Amino acid sequence: LVAVYIKGMAMGAADIVPGVSGGTIALIAGIYERLINALGSIGPSLWQVFRQHGGIKGLLAVWRQVDATFLLFLLLGIATSFATLAGLIKHLLDNQPLLIWSFFFGLVIATVVILLSEIKRWNAARAGLFVIGIVTAVVISNLPLLATAPSLPYLFLAGAIAICAMILPGISGSFILLLMGAYDTVLEAVHTFNLTVILTLMAGMATGLLIFTRVLKWLLSRYYQGTLALLTGFIAGSLVKVWPWKVDALGTLNNEAINNVAPWQYPAGAHWLTT
Repeated sequence: LVAVYIKGMAMGAADIVPGVSGGTIALIAGIYERLINALGSIGPSLWQVFRQHGGIKGLLAVWRQVDATFLLFLLLGIATSFATLAGLIKHLLDNQPLLIWSFFFGLVIATVVILLSEIKRWNAARAGLFVIGIVTAVVISNLPLLATAPSLPYLFLAGAIAICAMILPGISGSFILLLMGAYDTVLEAVHTFNLTVILTLMAGMATGLLIFTRVLKWLLSRYYQGTLALLTGFIAGSLVKVWPWKVDALGTLNNEAINNVAPWQYPAGAHWLTT
């Protein structure tokens, strides 16, 4: 359980960085399939499990059915990261962007290498799924940001899509909120404790999570190798988003850097050794 808690902290730390997915860390840590199975078991069928046993025994049966101890310690780890590491990671992103992006870039490369070795028998379909994953992640990473004033139904939809992205390795939920123009609204709502916005977003996230994880659970149980190829493609495609050497539209270095450049074109120097 301590190991699960630490893995949860690592997932939380990754989710803080826009462009890095906690799902990637779950795959590296070897808990991704267990997480999907646990989340995918949450649904109306739990009421039948409870009724079958009744009382305390029913609650314990439901607890075991959803692997709740695992989920609890994982969530505690994620919450700990949000509470303790958010400030540190934001400071590093603002003041040492090259180093923190280099760390995550290396992490993603290592993940892709490890996962490719897990795919035992390559064929045209699996190779195609891998390429589709790469292209999808690259396209999403290069979409223009929306600058709209989100309504509550739009926030519900944004929450549902963002939580799906958060579960998918390689695609960041916070980056999806940024793309959909809801990121600033959500941050402001958390800061001002706007319950209407927070609860709407949480309802969307819960809906998306319950539907999407059931689909993923089914895919992993029926088409494990093909699904793994697709997920690995998502992760490989996210390398575009976590490329360390970034500049703004004018070619200068700042905290809002969005364009990737070659290391030797980076205004502050490539810093080969440290990167």
